[in-house]
Amino acid sequence: MESYALRSLSISASSSASFLSLRRSPSRSSLSLLMPSFPVYSSPTVRSLSISSLRFTLRVTASSASSSPQKHNSPQSSSPPQGAKLIPLAISVSIGLIVRFLIPKPVPVTSQGWQLLSVFLFTISGLVLGPLPVGAWAFIGLTASIVTKTLSFSTAFSAFTNELIWLIAISFFFARGFIKTGLGDRIATYFVKWLGKSTLGLSYGLAFCETLMGLIMPSTMARAGGVFLPVIKSLSLSAGSKPGDPSSRKLGSFLIQTQLQCSGTSGALLLTSAAQNLLCLKLAREVGVVLTNPWVSWFKAASVPAFASLVCTPLIIYKLYPPELKHTPEAPAAAAKKLERLGPITKNEWTMLGAMAFTVSLWVFGEAIGIASVVSAMIGLSTLLVLGVINWNDCLSDKSAWDSLTWFAVLIGMAGQLTNLGVVAWMSDCVAKLLQSLSLTWPVSFVILQACYLLIHYLFASQTAHAGALYTAFLAMHIAAGVPGVLAALCLAFNNNLSAAMAHYSSGPAALYYGAGYVDLKDMFRLGIVMAFVQALIWGFVGSFWWRFLGLY
Repeated sequence: MESYALRSLSISASSSASFLSLRRSPSRSSLSLLMPSFPVYSSPTVRSLSISSLRFTLRVTASSASSSPQKHNSPQSSSPPQGAKLIPLAISVSIGLIVRFLIPKPVPVTSQGWQLLSVFLFTISGLVLGPLPVGAWAFIGLTASIVTKTLSFSTAFSAFTNELIWLIAISFFFARGFIKTGLGDRIATYFVKWLGKSTLGLSYGLAFCETLMGLIMPSTMARAGGVFLPVIKSLSLSAGSKPGDPSSRKLGSFLIQTQLQCSGTSGALLLTSAAQNLLCLKLAREVGVVLTNPWVSWFKAASVPAFASLVCTPLIIYKLYPPELKHTPEAPAAAAKKLERLGPITKNEWTMLGAMAFTVSLWVFGEAIGIASVVSAMIGLSTLLVLGVINWNDCLSDKSAWDSLTWFAVLIGMAGQLTNLGVVAWMSDCVAKLLQSLSLTWPVSFVILQACYLLIHYLFASQTAHAGALYTAFLAMHIAAGVPGVLAALCLAFNNNLSAAMAHYSSGPAALYYGAGYVDLKDMFRLGIVMAFVQALIWGFVGSFWWRFLGLY
């Protein structure tokens, strides 16, 4: 029997915590990784895996006197470099200066608009090249727009009062509560219990679970890091599939790739499933494209192609990137035991579920009673704070929320001013004239522009940065080429989600899943570009019939 064979299943409990233990045969090292704290203890005769509390720890110990000693570097000996990276900094500054002083200003564009475009390109270049963290570089771009007197202080900071910015930040706080209460882990475990008998069935269970959780956990990054990566790690290790090891192909690499590829579809299904969706909606309004009852309109347009994609994606990856382990009969039993350990739903979980259900109801029906989406989110967050499900320190410690608020606001503010100053209109006119000179019909122009928008994502390390930088311009180009406005706005937003897995840096979830160590870099790029075009074909083919039925064109 192979060394990773499942030998026994035992349950033990103490007054402080209970855990699930899966024992396997021999190994020479002792590794403890909790799942989100899951210790793996090994000796020459036994290895055990236990699932316990919601935190990550890593402990390595020697199993015998003959074990090789571990060498540890002193923190002082490898201190990270301080300040900006000089080469990316020089390139970003050069791009801004070249646009401002060496490229002649087009006649239709004002001096202020051209100067803002140079600052904007300087900022975007830095976001792509990364001389500093995203939030820090965005603040420098904001400062440059004020120092050069391109924008006044009040105009530059006006986007910080934007409702969308605060809706995104509050979404992060909701996600924190969802993780803290353990409700997300419980829902994922139920899906494993129901659909986990085979590897393919397990992948479908996790994919559809994430889709459902998009309704109550509006952050793809939070869903990946707080719920699904810990679950996938636990299942993979219990099957003997280890990161950075040939055994990774046994189960872990397949589940990682499937979950990553499906995360783009789950993010595109609902308006509130991903932060960039709300950004796209706001930018579309600035161009003059307004969705009536946006939550329902978005869901109707995305539902059929998204469902087709969710059905096809795990099966396609199963063929392109097959797991070595085809059946996981122990997974449902392990999930059932974990649910026993979790016990009944706690008061905080019920409160979290009730608050999210109420908030989502307001998101769906709020327009009819005059309640804006951000006010709905504020009511839900206030409920969680008053009832103690989360506290203010939880909100303050969520660096991602405050960092996102900063650089989202900077990008939205600059993009909005480029529109107001006529730069976006000039760009769209140029593209429209080019397309007209080629005598292309609007469907052909639509395909070309959508393909360009997808491929250009290789220049961005964030879907939101991509949308903030180019969504407005591409939407204007679509409209100038004769594409129906609502169709163009929705398809660009869907496209923005489907680019999530093109590379290891394409999105927050992509970086997180790649960092787990189960997928090689070459496989990330190979499957990323193949699946991006597969997704585009599925959405384009199925969507063309569905959107025609809905009257979008």
